[in-house]
Amino acid sequence: MAPTGCSCFPVTLERSKKGSFKFVRNSSSLSGSSKSLSLKKKSSIQEKNSELIVCFGEMLIDFVPTSAGVSLADADGFKKAAGGAPANVAVGISRLGGSAAFMGKVGKDEFGYMLADILKENNVDNSGMRFDPHARTALAFVTLRSDGEREFMFYRNPSADMLLQEKELDVNLIKKAGIFHYGSISLIEEPCRSAHLAAMDIAKRAGCILSYDPNLRLPLWPSAEAAQKGIMSIWNQAEIIKISEEEIEFLTGGDDPYDDEVVLKKLYHPNLKLLLVTEGPAGCRYYTKEFKGKVAGIKTDAVDTTGAGDSFVAAILNSLGSDINLYKDEQKLREALLFANGCGALTVQKKGAIPALPTKEAVNQLLQQTTD
Repeated sequence: MAPTGCSCFPVTLERSKKGSFKFVRNSSSLSGSSKSLSLKKKSSIQEKNSELIVCFGEMLIDFVPTSAGVSLADADGFKKAAGGAPANVAVGISRLGGSAAFMGKVGKDEFGYMLADILKENNVDNSGMRFDPHARTALAFVTLRSDGEREFMFYRNPSADMLLQEKELDVNLIKKAGIFHYGSISLIEEPCRSAHLAAMDIAKRAGCILSYDPNLRLPLWPSAEAAQKGIMSIWNQAEIIKISEEEIEFLTGGDDPYDDEVVLKKLYHPNLKLLLVTEGPAGCRYYTKEFKGKVAGIKTDAVDTTGAGDSFVAAILNSLGSDINLYKDEQKLREALLFANGCGALTVQKKGAIPALPTKEAVNQLLQQTTD
């Protein structure tokens, strides 16, 4: 177990001296007009970062079998790939041309350095990453069924991502964001749970939109009851939520995930701006205070479904980052969701999450082909 004291260090991105300039709090001797000018400068700086989406949580190494339809024990070999839902979303946003940052903890080891480099190579701000010298980067072995669906076996006892502390949070990075996105895996253990809750509070106070994808991974929780309670413990604070049909069934205790009344009565809450339900190749459903509906999916041959949901989330958050009021216009929302479905469809055609995340050009080409 890692000691309570922090001997971790942040990753520093290459910046010019001008880009590293820090603003200093005004002296009490300054005049009122000077203070007013300073506040206006700070406000304008925050506006420039309004499209930034900060993704908080785990980043790890996925080991994916080189052949589908076999057990882990029978696999001839594995392909190493970066993974972790929040990190996948951050890279997905950047690959679509958006502005993203990742915040989380990895081990001070070769895998941890590799993950930091992958984020940097994909133009994701990794300055919010922390490295733990006493715990390893998490690993996940992924079994691929013949239909591309997955089963997971995790190695994290504990892994570095579980040990992020509140005092290690990059508060300024959170405050710059327009949207703060997170999952539920970071709620499972302390001290990461407290860090997660503190980060949400900072984001909310800074005026960020809170985005939540529970990303249920039952093997990581002590029990199904703990998972249900943990996931729902922060449910009512989120303004954007994406869930799958399986997660609806789990969270509602077995109710019909395709019943709109179930979703609206048990999962929709007053703080929500947008609730999205993904249905794999069948597409997605959407719910707002004003309207609800469904957008059909795009049929494709699935090789590996890892990262498909994250690709979908990245697409819709990137659209919202450019137009935060998108959810108020049903036609615009439907267009954005069709694009997000296209992202998911392309992602399942390759193995691994981050390597499979598409560009905007690739998605537009797919959509053009499906409409011709």
